[in-house]
Amino acid sequence: MSSVLAQRPAPPAAGPRPAPPRRRTRVLALPEARWALAALLLFLIALPLDLFGTPTWTWAPLYAAVYLTGGWEPGWEGLKALKHKTLDVDLLMVVAALGAAAIGQVLDGALLIVIFATSGALEAVATARTADSVRGLLDLAPTTATRLLPGGGEETVPAGQLGIGEIVLVRPGERIGADGQVIEGASDVDQATITGEPLPVAKRIGDEVFAGTVNGTGALRVRVERDPSDSVIARIVRMVEEASETKAPTQLFIEKIEQRYSIGMVIATPAVFALPLAFGDTLQSALLRAMTFMIVASPCAVVLSTMPPLLSAIANAGRHGVLAKSAVVMERLGQVDAVALDKTGTLTEGTPRVTDVHPAPGSGLDENALLALAAAAEHPSEHPLARAVVQAADERGLTPAEATDFTSEPGAGVIATVDGHTVQVGSPARLTAAVDAETGRSVQRLEDQGRTAVLVLRDAVPVGVLGISDRLRPDARATVAALRALTGSPPVLLTGDNERAARHLAGEVGITDVRAGLLPQDKVTAVQEWEAEGRRVLVVGDGVNDAPALAAAHTGIAMGKAGSDLALDTAAAVVRDELATVPALVDLSRRARRLVIQNLVIAGVFITVLVAWDLIGTLPLPLGVAGHEGSTVIVGLNGLRLLRERAWTTSLGEGAA
Repeated sequence: MSSVLAQRPAPPAAGPRPAPPRRRTRVLALPEARWALAALLLFLIALPLDLFGTPTWTWAPLYAAVYLTGGWEPGWEGLKALKHKTLDVDLLMVVAALGAAAIGQVLDGALLIVIFATSGALEAVATARTADSVRGLLDLAPTTATRLLPGGGEETVPAGQLGIGEIVLVRPGERIGADGQVIEGASDVDQATITGEPLPVAKRIGDEVFAGTVNGTGALRVRVERDPSDSVIARIVRMVEEASETKAPTQLFIEKIEQRYSIGMVIATPAVFALPLAFGDTLQSALLRAMTFMIVASPCAVVLSTMPPLLSAIANAGRHGVLAKSAVVMERLGQVDAVALDKTGTLTEGTPRVTDVHPAPGSGLDENALLALAAAAEHPSEHPLARAVVQAADERGLTPAEATDFTSEPGAGVIATVDGHTVQVGSPARLTAAVDAETGRSVQRLEDQGRTAVLVLRDAVPVGVLGISDRLRPDARATVAALRALTGSPPVLLTGDNERAARHLAGEVGITDVRAGLLPQDKVTAVQEWEAEGRRVLVVGDGVNDAPALAAAHTGIAMGKAGSDLALDTAAAVVRDELATVPALVDLSRRARRLVIQNLVIAGVFITVLVAWDLIGTLPLPLGVAGHEGSTVIVGLNGLRLLRERAWTTSLGEGAA
């Protein structure tokens, strides 16, 4: 190994690793905040001049500047919306402020502008903070990487400029600069930021590594396999940003109602002005009452009731390695009333081990030869059982032959050409035509012991059986119990594994309904049957064979560590490698839903009380403005409660309970 691999000393073993600096948008970097601050300062200068009776020319230009700085942006956005035949509540606020100024209530109108601008700035800051907490994931990836040159030298380059196929050197203690494959060296890599694993993972030649994870005491040479813009971290950030742009069904419903409500409110405002005037009220009093009505009846707080809780829940979950891909997903997660769980890689750790190697009598193979043959065929596969076979051969020091013509059929197994022979490795249930009596007995014994039997065929003749066992996740039983408590019904196990192995594991975690030996389409059929009965099914899986069921379900969650790219892309949500986060995410979604309902009640009460006060009595315009904007701020801040760390720990506690 080149001496360049040891040029930098390893980091000290003890002591916590410092977290990367957290991105945080400066408040004044937001235009809404700058305009609101300008309006507030101008108002605070003009107010004492007005109250102390100074000449009009001293404070009137300042009030005009308040109207301009605080009102131009919402007014312009409102006019653009009006062009598309959409009535924006922001425009109504500006019109009300100008109306107040037109009848001599310049102070009241300016106060309305300041409060409204401040409310908009607070909303912009809250949105930016939510985005910051997610985009902060990008800080995990280093800005530079050490690229090795073909001639033997090295250079430091921006990590974003790395190309697929280039080789980078990762020294001890450094963050890995790109997603790739180890081609030289060995080390332990801390992948907690990506997978949530509490312990470092051993990495050797051929293993995959991720950008932003931390190298341990060894040095690695890594071949870049993904463009930096398509790394795992970059994809997570991209998906969350897309999630922030989606709207939940409740939000879409509210916005549809808002348009009709706003039009009705605009139609009602002239009536509120004309009726008191017809009964002898003064022009100024009637106009103030009408403008106050238009302000307090505006549905700003109602519109703001939905998205802050859902986006806050998305951001909080994202900070803990759990990704809900949209506001729609976050809302739907809380609606589930049935759960279907995959076995391998979901209830189990997804890192099975070969425990038994049984060559068939007369095959001419011993244990090592059988294992090497199976490993050669399985080597290109991404399935956890295939990786276990390859790892077992590697641990025995075997060198599998090169396989060609590789094909994989989800749920059945693989076929490849090895040394001129057609080799099949897969489930005995899918290869029943080739199973003879002796092989059948070997399969039966392994399955009776709770093992997963893997049949190996050479030229369509059985040459042996492998027994594979996967370790149950420590939190599997508690997760099953938590999901039962949340949904009111016990989860179901859907697996392509054999009946005995599936029931053996199901008994350990408390699942009684087991559907085993399923092909991908069988899982879809089961999910569709439940959906047809009116159930809202949550499917949790990790592999290619789970992807169709994940797509067919009401909501799908993929396990982040062992999950295939197809499963991760198909699922509506992705959780870190900790099963307890599944019920935690469901609980967080339900808490977000409760906050939405709370916000709608708060907004409704404020609107009802203020409108009744204005119509029955005399509601001062400043008080109406304060009440309206106050309710908007209250529901916004109430929704942001789910950004707190305690919101996640509480949900995680509910999931583990």
